Amino acid sequence: MSFRELPIPHFYLDDLVADVWRVPYQVRAADAHNWRAIHHIQPCSEDVYNVCLVLVDVQNTFCTPEFELYVGGRSGYGAVEDNQRLTQFIYKNLSSITQICPTLDTHQAVQIFHSIFLVDAKGNHPEPYTLITAEELSQGDWRFNPSMARLLEVDENDAEAYVKHYGRQLKASGKYDLTIWPYHAMLGGIGHALVAAVEEAIFFHTICRFSQPDFQIKGNHPWTENYSALKPEIMSGVNDEEIARKNQDLIDKLLSCDALIIAGQAKSHCVAWTVADLLAEIENSEPSLADKIYLLTDCTSPVVIPGVIDYTDSADEAYQHFEAAGMHLVKSTDAMATWPNFL
Repeated sequence: MSFRELPIPHFYLDDLVADVWRVPYQVRAADAHNWRAIHHIQPCSEDVYNVCLVLVDVQNTFCTPEFELYVGGRSGYGAVEDNQRLTQFIYKNLSSITQICPTLDTHQAVQIFHSIFLVDAKGNHPEPYTLITAEELSQGDWRFNPSMARLLEVDENDAEAYVKHYGRQLKASGKYDLTIWPYHAMLGGIGHALVAAVEEAIFFHTICRFSQPDFQIKGNHPWTENYSALKPEIMSGVNDEEIARKNQDLIDKLLSCDALIIAGQAKSHCVAWTVADLLAEIENSEPSLADKIYLLTDCTSPVVIPGVIDYTDSADEAYQHFEAAGMHLVKSTDAMATWPNFL
């Protein structure tokens, strides 16, 4: 199969990537029909080499300045510049990308990582960015908010026992403590939507290639965090009952591709944990499959909250681990045909 780069369509402007706007679907559909004819772009059904592009949480809540969890990285421009490169990558490689799979972090207010879910002895809720340890939950420094029991259809004591169990399980996993995040990616809100410029590129790809994007919802379970697109942080309750389950259909789909490209936000959290979960699946089945995974290092940034926390180094260490396991760290600006083993 020949991989060729296409020009950037006339309507794309770097300056628009940081803004929120409505995609003119009918106009872009007409543009895409013309683009297909001009550049002799084949339907995705004719691809002999199946290339899937996974876009992890490329949503306003993470990618647009002044939104709730904007991922600025150390430069402050991280997600905006990432999406400028990402959008151009989609357009340039439109004829080589078989399908795009965007994940959508999807929340409502009453979830275990939001302030409303927990209270202290005085009834106060934890502030955003509070890190809550297993010990604090065990000691009752932070407890399940009893006002939520009826809403969630649970017994208050059972819910409190689960919250303590949750803290212990997180600690045993070796990951971060329970983080109280600002309300973000709220279902039905503007923050939940894809970045407009990226959405436009996905739509343009859809029409050009007759390829339906595979949207994947994650993070909507009230009782667990769900950084990874493949599975929630905690899947079983106090008595080992099922709380949530991994997305086996998505795992199987991704591992069946000939090449898998991954980008999105944030490098230190949802992207890193998605890749880590995928790597675990690979190592449990066929380690050589890591060779077909390509991580776009210039289309993702780590969480950095100036003066509070900086996950840059831990994100870089995770990517070094992925590379050592056989995955490829590549740049979107390099021609796909030059990527190692990309055929």
